[in-house]
Amino acid sequence: MKIIGLLGGMSWESTAHYYRIINEEVRKRLGGLHSAKVVLYSVDFAHIAELQSNGDWKGATQVLCDAAKGMDAAGAECLVICTNTMHKVADEVSSAVPIPLIHIADVTAECIKAKGVRRVLLLATRFTMEQDFYRQRLARHGLEVVIPGSSDREIVHRVIYEELCRGAILDESRQHYRRIIEEMVRDGVEGVILGCTEIGILLSAKDSSVPLFDTTRIHAEAAVAFALGKAG
Repeated sequence: MKIIGLLGGMSWESTAHYYRIINEEVRKRLGGLHSAKVVLYSVDFAHIAELQSNGDWKGATQVLCDAAKGMDAAGAECLVICTNTMHKVADEVSSAVPIPLIHIADVTAECIKAKGVRRVLLLATRFTMEQDFYRQRLARHGLEVVIPGSSDREIVHRVIYEELCRGAILDESRQHYRRIIEEMVRDGVEGVILGCTEIGILLSAKDSSVPLFDTTRIHAEAAVAFALGKAG
């Protein structure tokens, strides 16, 4: 079994889900008392969020590169950045270490295509929805990616940072997300990417009439597949 390197803390709420899913999957596949071999580096999200808000992506890149180097030195054999938004700097972080990076958008796209879905709604932080780094990566896989209107993007972003990253799960916010999804489904969306690793804490399959693609679970399961040398 290879050692999975988790670069987390963005936020720790979703990183905890990564750790749980990864260990549950290893136990399911290997049985008995098996658990995953993991190196976890958890950053202070307040610092990262401040850098994001200030547009200081260079500073955020340096924080993640330093963390990745530490994980490599600690014996990690792959790199999993436990957040969608910070995949904006994934190429730079990957270049800083010799171990492979499992890109969250790539494994999510493969999962979507396997379900026969092509037109997807992306729900995520404002950075991930509005900037090109994530949508273009998905487009390389032949997916058509749409995002909500500006006012709904603001709702999605606010719920992530002011509620989900702080561990608050509010039914009112769940209803907002349900409304946004159903309005986009009426416009022809075939599936929904939960493109922030915290959103899966709020929504489940019953909240949507089309398939939901939880990037946290997809990414975590891809890490297990890598660690065990198996696909799927």
